[in-house]
Amino acid sequence: MTSKNTGNYRFPEGFLWGAATAAYQIEGSSMADGAGESIWDRFSHTPGMMLNGDTGDVACDHYNRWREDIDLMTRLNLQAYRFSVSWSRVIPEGRGAINQKGLDFYDRLVDGLLEKGIEPLCTLYHWDLPAALDDRGGWLNPDIADWFADYGQVLFEKFKGRVKTWGTINEPWVIVDGGYLHGALAPGHRSAFEAMIAGHNVLRAHGAAVKRFRQAGEGRIGIVLNIEPKYSASDKPEDEAARRRAEAQMNRWFLDPLMGRGYPEELKDVYGEAWREFPQEDFDLIAQPTDWMGLNWYTRSVPENAPDVWPVRARPVKQIQHAHTETGWEVYPPALTDTLVWLHEQTGGKLPLMVTENGSAWYDPPHAIDGRIHDPMRVEYLKNHLKALHDAIGKGVDVRGYMAWSLLDNLEWSLGYSKRFGITHVNFLTQERTIKDSGLLYAEVIKSHGAVLAAL
Repeated sequence: MTSKNTGNYRFPEGFLWGAATAAYQIEGSSMADGAGESIWDRFSHTPGMMLNGDTGDVACDHYNRWREDIDLMTRLNLQAYRFSVSWSRVIPEGRGAINQKGLDFYDRLVDGLLEKGIEPLCTLYHWDLPAALDDRGGWLNPDIADWFADYGQVLFEKFKGRVKTWGTINEPWVIVDGGYLHGALAPGHRSAFEAMIAGHNVLRAHGAAVKRFRQAGEGRIGIVLNIEPKYSASDKPEDEAARRRAEAQMNRWFLDPLMGRGYPEELKDVYGEAWREFPQEDFDLIAQPTDWMGLNWYTRSVPENAPDVWPVRARPVKQIQHAHTETGWEVYPPALTDTLVWLHEQTGGKLPLMVTENGSAWYDPPHAIDGRIHDPMRVEYLKNHLKALHDAIGKGVDVRGYMAWSLLDNLEWSLGYSKRFGITHVNFLTQERTIKDSGLLYAEVIKSHGAVLAAL
């Protein structure tokens, strides 16, 4: 499906073009040079938890190949690079002593980016909690808000004046739904009672980090949410109620308290006896004013009422009229426009937004053929979603940038290396990088500031 706009696709001046990654997914060498163990080190080495027994022990070997990867970014014309820091690489026990060699790695990376004119966008947390903190309860321990703020302060002070855009936490919903409710992701718990507590502490940690940033940091700070818009499967009241439950559980669980609205009423219905009340002072901390918000966007969902599906009682109806990616996600670019307009409204129309992740997994061969990787479905996905993004800007949404997911094929968490999202192909046997056709297109989009989209 293509955008209806056939005119000018040039993006506003100052719009920031980049790509994104996450530490555990690309770095490898997770225990090198004094680093501590993370929950993903443990989870990936637990039999039966990872597809094909894959781990992040090597991943893309970015820890040793970061210079090569920065050169790759310049070939892609990237203006920005969104990366995350491994908490346990910098503070092995999660609190206390700093591992200078681990901090030095990110110091070199940031300097290398700046030398090439690439703006570093730093995410404090992308799911890899230090295992030592998990032993203390992890996100179930209320003290984690202070632990996280202390960790953030180390980075705020170290990179003051060099990193100007910060994200606290990447996708709180996935941390909680995957890690504490359904157990598909680290640390692998399955409890609605724990999910409520962990979700609240994730938000408290965000608020504590923002508060600490105002004291010790410099620049802009925000949070990154994954939003999956929900479209009702029919006009039946029970399907609309299912849509509202699904929207509350995935999209508004974290957005509403960040905006000072507390938790959505539908969550009480979703979680039943696991629901609990929290003090107002927590919500005051959570709703600390921020400077921007990141949106990670991949697909939409069309739920119908399903009493047998725990805990939301909603089931997505597959939309067979549209293509689906290797992860089973529907390709429907207009929903990105809708989501940006909705998020703009939900945040009061005053908070600058950035698309911090957007991409798709399709089959790619394990190695390049004649030096090329042809990925026509990813090319289509990319160009049509960029057009949808431009449409949202045309509707008055203040979107400041776009970070393609991902710079590199990488470890897709518990799915291992079976799903490739990169605009750059990685041969995991040789670590050879090959820019895919989608990456070549993206480089041209950046070079033309989007204008080339009009011809596509």
